[in-house]
Amino acid sequence: MICSDDALAYERSRTRFAAGQGMLLDDAYRLAHLPLVAPRDPRVIAAKEGTSYDRGRHPTAYSVVLPVSADALEASPAYQALDAELRTAPFARKVAWHVLDRRRERLHATICGGLGSEPPAIEPARRSALAGLGPIRAEVRGLFSGNVNRGRLYLRVYPEQRDGANLFHAVQRVLGRPTTDLYVVGLWNLMDDLDADEAAILAAMIERWWSRSLLRVEADELWLLGARDDLVLDGEISARLALR
Repeated sequence: MICSDDALAYERSRTRFAAGQGMLLDDAYRLAHLPLVAPRDPRVIAAKEGTSYDRGRHPTAYSVVLPVSADALEASPAYQALDAELRTAPFARKVAWHVLDRRRERLHATICGGLGSEPPAIEPARRSALAGLGPIRAEVRGLFSGNVNRGRLYLRVYPEQRDGANLFHAVQRVLGRPTTDLYVVGLWNLMDDLDADEAAILAAMIERWWSRSLLRVEADELWLLGARDDLVLDGEISARLALR
């Protein structure tokens, strides 16, 4: 069984589109994402007091993530249809298509973020407990725009529910991390605000694709991922955590 929307945070975390209004890139996006996809844009926030961002880059940050195969995703007829619709949308010229290939080998959904700037030591007992969970199934659905980092478009990941429990919660507990209820695969980045017509078209696309399954995943490992930007353009898989 796969977790339902009732058990996850997607509905309450989505962008609220207002009739007759556009969608503006928010400050979080202009700080962390826009410098990476449109570095000369005057709306870029190059740095901000209290953060470590410097034109979209930061010290290495580690996280445990669910890998998502770009090859498998791109072979999905449903994903192909979504991609084609985005490429022909009126706002397609505002999408940073040029960064997609740079990230395709590291597509993922974060399960445990904020693990520090040094590779965390994951003790043998925790690794054994992860292996004891066995492979984790999940379903990838689209399309999603959140209420933070407005300007990035995602796919949503719905984890397996086993014996009434969210399996991503089980991973988080094994690793001693807080439980979370939102797991997204960032794919597309906007380089400009959307006007009212474009925002309405995006809102309609999100509604139309909300319940569509794009890919089923069965993961037999998780990645410990180190990255120096939020798009993982400069990042590496530091360790592989077996789930069997």
